Amino acid sequence: MSSDFAQWSLDAIRAEGGSLSWLEEHRFEWSKTTAYALKQILNGKTVILITDEKRKWFEHYIISSMNSLSLERPLIPILGIDSIYPYYNALSGGEMIDMVDDMISLSYKDDYFFWYIGKGDDRRSDIAKRKDDSYFWIFDEDFNNAFRLKSYDPILDIKLLQLYRLFDASLNAAMFGEIDAGA
Repeated sequence: MSSDFAQWSLDAIRAEGGSLSWLEEHRFEWSKTTAYALKQILNGKTVILITDEKRKWFEHYIISSMNSLSLERPLIPILGIDSIYPYYNALSGGEMIDMVDDMISLSYKDDYFFWYIGKGDDRRSDIAKRKDDSYFWIFDEDFNNAFRLKSYDPILDIKLLQLYRLFDASLNAAMFGEIDAGA
């Protein structure tokens, strides 16, 4: 059974009660960006997760949660940028980023996309910003294909966890045909 992803998201947000009410007014932005990321995952692309330094805990959380043994779905190819290139933080300049991007393109045959979570002006976002198909949960900046949050939000960490929970539910719904991620 296929359903419109924006409507499915609204229903999922409302099912959570008041805890996700903040997201209801941003559901179209959420739906548009997330549907595209889900479509890429369903098409077999590898997810290369990048966070700013302050959100490294969240990167570890997502990577360990997405393929948890308790989940009853196929495994998702996801890894952090630091596991691909451990010196990523030391990169400076466009040429070095180009070299890492070339290495990733060769390794994954251009069958990957970046998922960046963090401040828009952080250097770690640079490689993801170069790719049109990247997925962003970006702070304090408007950017193409991005879900925008505020870094100074006092409950930002809670919102990130809530977003991941909704993303995970969306992924399940897309994988099991409850929604059409292309919608």
